[in-house]
Amino acid sequence: MEIKDILHPDCTLCTVQGTSKKRVLELISQIANQYLMDIDQATILSSLTCREKMGSTGIGNGIALPHGRLHDLENVVAILVTSEKPIDYDAIDNAPVDIFFAILVPENKASEHLGTLSAIATKLNNKSTLSLMRKAKTDQELFEAIS
Repeated sequence: MEIKDILHPDCTLCTVQGTSKKRVLELISQIANQYLMDIDQATILSSLTCREKMGSTGIGNGIALPHGRLHDLENVVAILVTSEKPIDYDAIDNAPVDIFFAILVPENKASEHLGTLSAIATKLNNKSTLSLMRKAKTDQELFEAIS
């Protein structure tokens, strides 16, 4: 799987003014809703927050992988957001988070969901990729850094 297969440049937003976990998830759902016009924002947000209630998707090193399943979705969709300042996200290492790579997957493709998360985590484990992402000043630079 290539990142560019699931992440569209329109779903990439660099250095936002995120102030809380809730606000970042709301922003992710807004971006997704603009791309997935047939699925309302509240449904997307609910999917993401329900998953967070089971345990934080903050994987450490300033990274979170929020994700959710959607009934009316046909293909995996990713949203990438970086925040200007790291925020508290209840990450596994208790460090604040500044990179949020969210994925939304079709409800009936659970096995694909796990493979996608694994591929993204592997990509985000690359120190040079992370450095480029954190140095990005524009949405396009951020998209290029990850893809």
